[in-house]
Amino acid sequence: MNEATFTFRVDEVLKNEFAAAAKSRDRTGAQLLRDFMRDFVRQQQEAAEHDAWFRRQVQVGIDAADAGDVIAAEEVEAEAAAWRAGVRRKLVQPDQGTSAPSNP
Repeated sequence: MNEATFTFRVDEVLKNEFAAAAKSRDRTGAQLLRDFMRDFVRQQQEAAEHDAWFRRQVQVGIDAADAGDVIAAEEVEAEAAAWRAGVRRKLVQPDQGTSAPSNP
C-alpha cells in the first residue's frame, strides 16, 4: 500500500480531546481518522451509486411515458380503492386463523 502523509491544522483543545477519546478506545487518532475517512468515502460512493440508480429509474419512467406506456389515472384509483377496501376488511374482521384469548 502506498502511504501518504495528510497534514492539517486543528484547534489544540479539539486535538487533545480527540486524542484522549481515541486512547479510551485503545486506538490512535491516526487510526480513527483513517477509519473516518474510509467511512466517508464509502458513504459518498454509495450516495453517488444511489443517485445514478435513481436517475436511471426516472429516465426509464420518462421514456415509458414518452412511448405512451402509461396507466390511466382511473385505473390506478380503482386499484387503490380496491386495496384500501381489502385492508379495511382485514381490520374489521381479524384473521380467522387466530383465536382470541379466553378469560378463565
